[in-house]
Amino acid sequence: MAQIEAHLASEQPLAGRHVCITAGPTYEALDPVRFLGNRSSGKMGIALAEGARARGAEVTLILGPTHLRPVDPGVKVVSVRTAQEMLEAAREPFAASQLAIFAAAVSDYRPKREAPQKRKKDGQVFQLELQENPDILATLAGTKKPGQFVIGFALETENLEASAWEKLRKKNCDALIANPLDEVKRGFEHDTNEGLLLTADGQSRPLKLKTKQALAHEIYDTLLDGSYI
Repeated sequence: MAQIEAHLASEQPLAGRHVCITAGPTYEALDPVRFLGNRSSGKMGIALAEGARARGAEVTLILGPTHLRPVDPGVKVVSVRTAQEMLEAAREPFAASQLAIFAAAVSDYRPKREAPQKRKKDGQVFQLELQENPDILATLAGTKKPGQFVIGFALETENLEASAWEKLRKKNCDALIANPLDEVKRGFEHDTNEGLLLTADGQSRPLKLKTKQALAHEIYDTLLDGSYI
């Protein structure tokens, strides 16, 4: 029995650990019909959730509005819509986690006022006043405890590596995955992705183009092999 347990432990290196993951977009209402959002599908975060489960972890996935869901029924999914809802839903699972991954594409702004009724065209310029949403990654990473490992994601359209290093330091991450958005096979809505894996000790590793499921496995294997997690 001891040998079997040792074998299972080696096959499931995240057994006994809780992983908190945010994924998908957030939508911020303009009126009862329209919203501000983005094209994130949640595919990368879902792949990360299933990859953590395959390694034995208990996983809570805070998932923005998307029709996709994890195939693995062992992933606990908490559905949210807005950035504020995502932050509040993530507080408790983040506090209980040993590993937290912030892969959601959170709307940076929301309308200052939500119209109570659908706004109709009137031939006038529509001026929209926006206010900043909370920075979920920076807010929660700022409360991390010893032993917690925080991974951020950054989608950049220019200066990929320089912007990623700045974000890693500014947001108190232990690692950060930087993804480009300048080709048709990577980024929002696609099944494939690539980028850079940066760690707070100054290491940088390229992540070559592959399916998001394969990329999730590479991220975990790299961090496990390096004894980061």
